[in-house]
Amino acid sequence: MKTNKYKFFIFVNLMIIFNSFNNSYLAQTKQNSIIKLFCLQSVKEEMLKAEILYSEAVANETCDCYYEEFIQTASHQEAKTKCKLETKDNLNRKRRI
Repeated sequence: MKTNKYKFFIFVNLMIIFNSFNNSYLAQTKQNSIIKLFCLQSVKEEMLKAEILYSEAVANETCDCYYEEFIQTASHQEAKTKCKLETKDNLNRKRRI
């Protein structure tokens, strides 16, 4: 009987450990995903074309927005348009201050 409890305890602990590794792996995958890499490059190019000083923080914020919107809407164009407008509004608000 004690052996079964011990095995169950080990099994539960292994599941908890595996789950925590899995969650951190998924977070890393999101941050390093090919979608984000393409997005960052696109944002950088558009900022340079518009003669706006490139900011890595702004680019990351925009791409995080894009990624979340794309997951929800499954539409590249809708996500791009919404996040582009949000970034533009945020930049305009910061300039006014």
